[in-house]
Amino acid sequence: MSTVFDCTNPDKREAGLAAAANTVRAGGLVVLPTDTVYGIGADAFDANAVRALLAAKGRGPDMPVPVLVGSWSTVDGLVMSVPQQARALIEAFWPGGLSLVLPQAPSLNWNLGETRGTVNLRMPLHPVALDLLREVGPMAVSSANRTGQPPAATAAEAEEQLGDRVQTYLDGGPSGDPVPSTIVDLTQGNPRVLRDGAVTREQLTDVLGVELEADR
Repeated sequence: MSTVFDCTNPDKREAGLAAAANTVRAGGLVVLPTDTVYGIGADAFDANAVRALLAAKGRGPDMPVPVLVGSWSTVDGLVMSVPQQARALIEAFWPGGLSLVLPQAPSLNWNLGETRGTVNLRMPLHPVALDLLREVGPMAVSSANRTGQPPAATAAEAEEQLGDRVQTYLDGGPSGDPVPSTIVDLTQGNPRVLRDGAVTREQLTDVLGVELEADR
């Protein structure tokens, strides 16, 4: 049985965040608003919850799940090191529509799929998402839709696709423009754009002082 909370109402927002935090801690799934599209999320360190997330979307571990964080400092505990290029991009574009792929810390006990020792990190620009992330810590979050279907721009669209596979829905109103985050790979020295999105290549070049390579 799913529960939907209208987070545009201050009283229901508080209740919704509390319910969502309890759901995540219990290994359940939550739909939450972000600054791009709605996401389906779980505790990043709960392998069973991440498997349930992938099953809810109808996809396998060959498409690993990104991780959302609630603060810049959280990144330091999740990766082997934060290179200067990453710090510059974080300062310029977080919270916002930029995802960074970095080598994960080898000590982490999580299973996000076939990541090949990397992790895709982002800090979303949405107050409901940030409040939840700061309460429960890093979350594995993917777009709130069944694989092959359009991403959800509202909680209702997410519920129509995912139904009772998700225990708690946080309705923050319509999402912003349905533009995905830009993904930049910083695992191999020279930064590479894996996916064009909300942050343009020109903006990235302005910060880094170099033109970014496209993924081949």
